[in-house]
Amino acid sequence: MGIFDRFKTVVSSNINDLISKAENPEKMLNQLLLDMNEQMIESKKSVAMAIADEKKLERDTAENKRQAEDWEKKAMLAVRSNRDDLAKEALVRKQEYEGYYTQLLTQWQAQKDSVDKLKVSLRELQNKIDEAARKKNILIARAKRAEAQDQINKTMSSISGNKSAFDTFDRMSKKVDELEARTEAAKELEDATSGATLERQFAQLESSGAGSDSMLEDLKRKMLTQDSGGAGPGTGQTPTP
Repeated sequence: MGIFDRFKTVVSSNINDLISKAENPEKMLNQLLLDMNEQMIESKKSVAMAIADEKKLERDTAENKRQAEDWEKKAMLAVRSNRDDLAKEALVRKQEYEGYYTQLLTQWQAQKDSVDKLKVSLRELQNKIDEAARKKNILIARAKRAEAQDQINKTMSSISGNKSAFDTFDRMSKKVDELEARTEAAKELEDATSGATLERQFAQLESSGAGSDSMLEDLKRKMLTQDSGGAGPGTGQTPTP
């Protein structure tokens, strides 16, 4: 299994685990990005190791090629020195290094192609993680809006289904109206009663004062009559014949 296959497996496993636990979207996204970055670090380490192997193969390939070229030069030197026996041994060594070189060259080219692909995949993966990080806040905002709307819908549904609460509220509202009406009526009655009592008191005063005045006038007229007309009965005087 390649490093990016492992990355996908780990991330998919984490996503499924978070979803199954019904975590809130914000926590889920933050944890998911954290897991992505951790796996990205591991992927970079694996790619770095692959690059190191490719560089080692490149050095070994170049070294075997250099060795083959050196033994060929030694074989030429032996021929010039009329040492065909040394020349033959040198050519055998050259052939060995050329064989190593050919094998390593094939391995190095395959490793280099693999590393180039890994580098491209790593860049693509980093771009996707960066894009996910940019979209995270948007997704969190959308999730919060959806959650708020869902809560509102549940509340509205609960209120709509609970008619008794509204009925009770209406009854209490009517009760308050009745209490206010009674209070206003009592106040008006008190004001009206107070006014009538006050009017009766003044009427009594006026009536009482008018009676006294009338009796006083009657008394004065009686006394005036007695003084001018002579003594009346019971005065003790004898009328003149």
